[in-house]
Amino acid sequence: MMQRTFSIKGMLIGIVMLICSLTLIASLVISGLHDINTQHKKLQHQLQAYATIIANSTSSGLYHKDSDALERQLKAFAAVPTINNIHIYRMDPDSQEPFFFTSYNRQTVGPHPTQFHRIEQLQSLVQSPHYLEMMVPIEHLQQVIGYAYLRANKAEISGYTQNRVLTDIIIATLALLSAFVAANRLQLWLTKPIETLLLQVQNITKTQDFSIRAAETNLDEIESFSKALNLMLEKIERQFDKLQSAEQEIRKLNLSLEQKISERTQALKESNQELLNTLETLHQYQSQIVETEKMSSLGQMVAGIAHEVNTPIGLGITASTLLQDRLKVIEQKFQNKQLTSTQLNRFLAESHENLGIVYRNLERAASLIRSFKQVAVDQSSDSAREFNMLQLIQEVLLSLRPNLKKTEHEVIINCADDLWLESKPGPINQILINLIMNSLIHAFADGVQGKIIITVAIENNHCQLMYQDNGAGVPEQIRKRIFDPFVTTKRGEGGSGLGLHLVYNLVTQALRGKIQLESSIGEGVHVFIEFPVLIRKNK
Repeated sequence: MMQRTFSIKGMLIGIVMLICSLTLIASLVISGLHDINTQHKKLQHQLQAYATIIANSTSSGLYHKDSDALERQLKAFAAVPTINNIHIYRMDPDSQEPFFFTSYNRQTVGPHPTQFHRIEQLQSLVQSPHYLEMMVPIEHLQQVIGYAYLRANKAEISGYTQNRVLTDIIIATLALLSAFVAANRLQLWLTKPIETLLLQVQNITKTQDFSIRAAETNLDEIESFSKALNLMLEKIERQFDKLQSAEQEIRKLNLSLEQKISERTQALKESNQELLNTLETLHQYQSQIVETEKMSSLGQMVAGIAHEVNTPIGLGITASTLLQDRLKVIEQKFQNKQLTSTQLNRFLAESHENLGIVYRNLERAASLIRSFKQVAVDQSSDSAREFNMLQLIQEVLLSLRPNLKKTEHEVIINCADDLWLESKPGPINQILINLIMNSLIHAFADGVQGKIIITVAIENNHCQLMYQDNGAGVPEQIRKRIFDPFVTTKRGEGGSGLGLHLVYNLVTQALRGKIQLESSIGEGVHVFIEFPVLIRKNK
């Protein structure tokens, strides 16, 4: 952006004219306002004096109700050009209400409406742009018997103001013209040596001839500047030759520097490409490790579910085998005609008991398999569906039962049993599994009974999932980067450092929510997760 330049001539004339204008205008305005204000006050005093005179001179005629005498007295004010209207109001002795008695109206103005409603307001002088109004009480024997209303115009002041303004404009115009002539002569006397010096400098710049010297002048400041300029020209002339030789050296150095820069730039491009390739490889490895972590978690769950399913199936097989053995004995006794009613009754009772054992354990195994199937389907799918939140949490706990029953930890669920949502159960399932496994691995020492609390709340179509434990907590240096990949306090002890990183990605990407973790040493962790959902009616 180019800097704005100013002319010395214009600035000198402008400053002189500005100072003269401001001084003249200020003096004229102050003087004019003072005079006009004086005229206003003079008119006000006159009006107040007339009002007092009218009140004193009309009290007797008003008391005796002599309207003719009052009219003659009021007509005398025709000689006062500022007064337009005079009203005389008389007070009714019975109702103490004013009524019109007589008036004076200038012929060029005409009558003016009565002002009964403004008696209190007009006790002091009231001004409008063109008129002055006031009302004074008329007393007789120290008793108010009426009021005198006066209305005066400001025509005299307006004429005086116009004449004063016109006179001030003429004076200001003449003064400014004189100041402009004086300023123009002054700037010619001051700027001519500067213009001469400027032409010499422009000539030096154009011709590059530093042997030219500035001429002498009769102004001290310009003469000092000329001497300083001549001294500078001498130094420039000495340096000019040195610069020409130095330019040759600089050109040679620039050629060499450009070649080095080109070589370094090429090397930097190659290094950047290698870094980009390495970063892409790291991203691929990270994605593979995250998928491996998911599969590892699913594998552990499969092993636990298989163990849980084997127990009821084994009990069912044992009961069915025992029933089969009893059936062979009964069948043999029946064929040998040795079967008694007591033996038959005992066989029937044992059959009912064994069949009940088989049915209950098969039903338990089927329930476990259904829960595992739903959890497995949810973990392998990112699609949204309608589900019961409490049931989802219970299925997750059921899938983690092999890990939980090895400990004495208490898991508390605070969730409404009729809370139906539409969201992605797979990421929620994986989030809960990773948080619980993170607590089992990192939060609680061996032999310590811990507590895990899972709380679910709904607010403004957002699900708020709060997870907390009372375990060992997270150190401050780890907490700041707890969601980064490969951050763990169990390095070399089975911790991969990907559990909470996976949780963070599932919350922020799959569920489009936010997550926050608070923790301190010895006070456990508190994880707050919030994500949008659709609330469904109770089923």
